Order: sequence, then structure tokens, then C-alpha cells
Amino acid sequence: MIPNIFKAYDIRGLVDKELTADFAFSTGVALARFLELEREPGTVVIGEDMRPSSPELAGAFSDGVTSQGFDVIRIGLASTDMLYFAAGNLNLPGAMFTASHNPAEYNGIKMCLSAARPIGKESGLLIIEKFVREGVPISMRQIGKETERNMLEDYVSFLLNLVDLSSIRKLKIVVDAGNGMAGYTAPAVFKDINADVIELFFELDGTFPNHEANPIDPANLKDLQKAVKKNKADIGLAFDGDADRCFLVDEKGEAVNPSALTALIADRELERKPGSAIIYNLISSKTVPELVAEKGGKAIRSRVGHSFIKALMAESGAIFGGEHSGHFYFADFWRADSGMLAALHAIAA
Repeated sequence: MIPNIFKAYDIRGLVDKELTADFAFSTGVALARFLELEREPGTVVIGEDMRPSSPELAGAFSDGVTSQGFDVIRIGLASTDMLYFAAGNLNLPGAMFTASHNPAEYNGIKMCLSAARPIGKESGLLIIEKFVREGVPISMRQIGKETERNMLEDYVSFLLNLVDLSSIRKLKIVVDAGNGMAGYTAPAVFKDINADVIELFFELDGTFPNHEANPIDPANLKDLQKAVKKNKADIGLAFDGDADRCFLVDEKGEAVNPSALTALIADRELERKPGSAIIYNLISSKTVPELVAEKGGKAIRSRVGHSFIKALMAESGAIFGGEHSGHFYFADFWRADSGMLAALHAIAA
């Protein structure tokens, strides 16, 4: 019996009750079979977050992939956007073990095609679910190889090449990692930036002992807001569990509307590439299309959801897309979302 944990864009469920090692193995087998049908490269990149269950689940999934003759590159601890970077940079399909902002008892799998192209219900997830439910015939193929590779330095270098921070004034920045993956990536990103960084909850702990790693809930921003005011900081950054979303707090300790950050980044990107298209979703503030029009760009409204936005970006040639939920998508980042890249744009501005 397969629990109904296949969602619109990923797999997410309760560890040991719904998402087990056997399930992860079967999903790895199913992904490999789907990738073969799609004539994708024969290697899968796998990353994992800091949840206690992630190493075992990622290992079982890797065994399922290699059982079908595919190779695997394990990049170990990673934010979701770091997995997208690896899939884009290496031009390989990938899988990330994370339940994002969900409580500790959950885990999940986010999968993508080569070059970080999304796998959602409209783009392969229903097929993968079908293969998991039906099972796959036993294969007599040679087992694929599993290797390890650390991508953190390459990821950091890539991000810092996209945003020029060389001329910023000395800043004081408070970062709340929520015991999630920003506690791993942020120190590497910020170590060479002209800023004093005050760290909140950088210890990697998938039990989330301080607060849920879900910054869209105002209750989870309170510690950051207090720290910004106490330290007279210029800006506060709050990341979710897998660090693919970023929320801002201004120097007064007030939460910044994600639509305002969408508009800010759109402004910066249109300075770089005038006349380009910018995507915003239908619950964004009217500020976004108004600013894009004022700056000479083309504002395009999208349905909510990353697979719709990424597809529309590819179709329209848009250089940037923003969602009110705190997801920000960049054409220069394989149209994938990156909370850290959004944060760097805010810092530069």
C-alpha cells in the first residue's frame, strides 16, 4: 500500500509511517526508469537536508537508482537551491531529500530533470508515482556506481559571480537559519562579504528546537525582529528549512512584504537587461506589475506554483520571477528558485 504522499511538485510525508526506506528505494527505481524513458543522462545527483531521517532515506533512494544501472553523485548536506545548482552546473537530473518548512516528523523528495528542470505532476511525477505503485520488472543490469562530491565552494562562487557586492558599505546583517540548511550555506556565502553577520540558530538540527523553519508565519520572525532592533542591524534574513525561500526584516524590525522584494529584484534585473519579461504570481501586490511597467519591462502574471512559473519563464524568456510565498526564480540560475540569491540582491540594494 503506497500512501498518498505524492503532491503537486514533490513527495512529502511522515517518516516511518508514510515515507520509509523501502518507499525511497522504490522511488529511486521509478525515477531511473522515468529518466530512461526521457533519454536523460545516466547519472543522478542527490542532496539531503539536516533532518535525522535524510541520510538513510537518501541512501535507500541511491540504491534504487543504481539498481537500474544509473550512477549517483552524492553531494551530502545541501540546501535545495544548492541541489538545483549541482543539477544545472553538471547538467544532470537530481533529487533532494527535504520536507522544507514542515515539522520534524516529516521528510520528502524534490526531483528535477537535467539542468534543474522541474518534475511536477504535469512533467513526470504522475508517471513516477505509477511506477512506484505498479513496481518495476527485475533488471539484470550491472549496478551503477555511487560517488561523493562536495559542491559548496562551487555553489558559493557561482552565486557571488551573479551579484556584485564589491562596493557595498559595511553592513550589519542578522541571519536566522531556523536550525535549517542556511546554517550550512550562509557561513560560506557571507565569509568574504563586507558585513558583520549575527547568527541565529545556525546549529543544524532537524528537530527545530527554537522555532519552525517557516518564515511565512509571523510568529517565526519574532526572534529575528528582536535581534535586528537590539543590534541596530541594517537588515534581517530568515530562511526556511531547506533555504530555498528567504524573507526580509528591515532595519526597524518590520517584516518586508515578499512582493516588495520581488519588485526590488525586478528593478535590479531590468537595470541589467532593459525591456525583459518579469513573472509574478496572481496573489502578488499590484506594486510588482506597476514597477515593471514603469521600468520598461514586460510583467507576466502566472498561476501559483514553481512548475508553472518555470515553464512560463522558459516560454517567455523572462529573466526573473517572484512569488508571494517567498520563492524567487532566476534565469541565470537555470530558472530555479534560490533564497540565498534573493538575499544577496537585497544586500546589494
